[in-house]
Amino acid sequence: MSQVPAHVLRVGLTGGIATGKSYCLRGFAALGAPVLDADVLAREAVTPGSEGLAAVVHRFGSDILGPAGALDRSALARMIFADADARRDLEAIVHPFVYQGIAEWFAALDAATASSGAEAEAFGVADVPLLFESGGAARFDRVIVAACPAVQQIARLRARDGLSDEDARRRMAAQWPIETKRRLADLVIETSGTLAETDAQVERVCRQLRDEAGRQLRS
Repeated sequence: MSQVPAHVLRVGLTGGIATGKSYCLRGFAALGAPVLDADVLAREAVTPGSEGLAAVVHRFGSDILGPAGALDRSALARMIFADADARRDLEAIVHPFVYQGIAEWFAALDAATASSGAEAEAFGVADVPLLFESGGAARFDRVIVAACPAVQQIARLRARDGLSDEDARRRMAAQWPIETKRRLADLVIETSGTLAETDAQVERVCRQLRDEAGRQLRS
């Protein structure tokens, strides 16, 4: 009888702003892979009444709250993208909540796999935008980077968010260069081509991960 692995294959998906991480994550989900968007955890960490929001208000003041007491994300973004220290302070508040949520999610996958032994559930993909910057790569067994040239990032930010070139470059500068992340990745999905080309890469990587997770399950 096959032994269940100590834990499911933990896969981190990252990249740069506007490199197509979310699109790739949806692709993995469509192929049946368990997925988690860490941005959802980050938003939950600062909901009204939360410990996280209280810490953010303590650091940045009540001006970052909207009329209903919720976080005014636009006001906060203006602060953190103009001040590297402020951005690091925010990350120091939010990231522990995010990684706690990720650990709990993988623990639930471990339990589900232990009870069912289903190979298709023997890996999970968590999309973590600042995976390398936050020092979180060691928490994962494999890291996928969604990558495209910087000029495409800028063009996408202009089209998607209406940012100027200056604002787009400022937001990109708040993250590690995509070429650095590419070199550190176990797997790279190039998102500079057509959606069909990206889809084909997501399918190939998903199949590779499922095969690896299956071998681990059977070992």
